[in-house]
Amino acid sequence: MCSHYESVRDAKRLMQYFGVEQPADIRFDIWPTYHSTFIVRPEEVDSGDEAVPEFLAISGQFGLLPGWAKDPTFGRRTFNARTETVAEKPSFRDAWKKGHRCIIPAEAIYEPDWRSGKAVSTKIARKDGEPMGIAGLWSTWGKDKIGSFTMLTINADDHQLMNQFHKPGDEKRMVIILPKAAYKEWLSVPVSEAKEFFHQFPADRLIVCQ
Repeated sequence: MCSHYESVRDAKRLMQYFGVEQPADIRFDIWPTYHSTFIVRPEEVDSGDEAVPEFLAISGQFGLLPGWAKDPTFGRRTFNARTETVAEKPSFRDAWKKGHRCIIPAEAIYEPDWRSGKAVSTKIARKDGEPMGIAGLWSTWGKDKIGSFTMLTINADDHQLMNQFHKPGDEKRMVIILPKAAYKEWLSVPVSEAKEFFHQFPADRLIVCQ
């Protein structure tokens, strides 16, 4: 699970790596129900209008809100979605079936290291210094169409870095970090092909920050 991450603070850096402008009224040290940036493919992108950008950054809540959620605090339970059940679980299946996939820009994620016997929050980033593009789902909620998003996670029991985190005996999980070359495809492929992107990011391309 990933419940804490750093969004991309530098607007120039967000434009350089994702080609989008930073939305207003967002936070950068992110926990569930905080609002930050997620990136989608505009519905009008196939209209032939050259003015429509390929990617669009939106402000939304970390913690996906299905249409039937009673209030935004529901997002405290939906900030991560398991790839194995995302197509069936009521909280996520509507967004999945609609192809509401997104990219969550992040400088780093934080996971608890329990090897000392207690949880030690540990910062993890890309080794090459580039921001992460994390695969997610998005939705809108309520009469005001509040945006919300969740990060997709995959099993990491055999991952040489990410299997060090979470409580002993618990399944090890990690978010899906997309290769930059896959951003456009992830947002545009048919739902039937989306699971082809469910891969671990190589351990030797990640680093624990001191």
